[in-house]
Amino acid sequence: MNGDPAENLLDEGQMEILRMAALCFMERGFAATSIDDVARKLGCTKGRIYHFFASKADLFFSVAEIGMEFNHKAIRSCEHIAAPFDRLRAMALAHSLSMIETRAYQHAVWQGVELHLRGATTPEQRNRLDALIASRDQYSDVFRDVMEQARERGELTYPDAGIARQLMLVALSSPMFWYKPRDAETLDDRIKVARQCVDFALSGLGARPPVKR
Repeated sequence: MNGDPAENLLDEGQMEILRMAALCFMERGFAATSIDDVARKLGCTKGRIYHFFASKADLFFSVAEIGMEFNHKAIRSCEHIAAPFDRLRAMALAHSLSMIETRAYQHAVWQGVELHLRGATTPEQRNRLDALIASRDQYSDVFRDVMEQARERGELTYPDAGIARQLMLVALSSPMFWYKPRDAETLDDRIKVARQCVDFALSGLGARPPVKR
């Protein structure tokens, strides 16, 4: 990825607000973050934010929704790969790299799942959360389908598809919790980290021989 992936999905004004809001929600969490916090991060008035977003919840859900769109966009780039195992490996790398490069947005997705599980939302918020969870489930199902195709060909050997998928995605998503950008790091540096996550996740699915480069 080059630059902020949001630049291809939103206009510049919204992109800047969402980028700063994502950082605030990652640092403070949804409950503790206010529109004032985001405005201070941006160095602007609250009015600029309210021009695009009706409330803090609207802003938060927009951050989470575009976080999922980044992920969908990342794995769509793998659709042309015919062999199931190779496609799964490419999708896994794209996902793990998305967790690194858009980690603040991914924290919002994760927090959205937590809010959905707790159920402490208004009806309008619940609708947004339901749509977010549906998008997440659809995304997960793409991995399940390709995993099953690879298993049918004898390239993977896991016993339970549901458990295997969840464990794989947890491993691939883990960089959003522990990865920290370093000075002068390059895209190749980030890809190396993502590949380690992919190797670990696919070995857990019984991939043999070890993942090829």
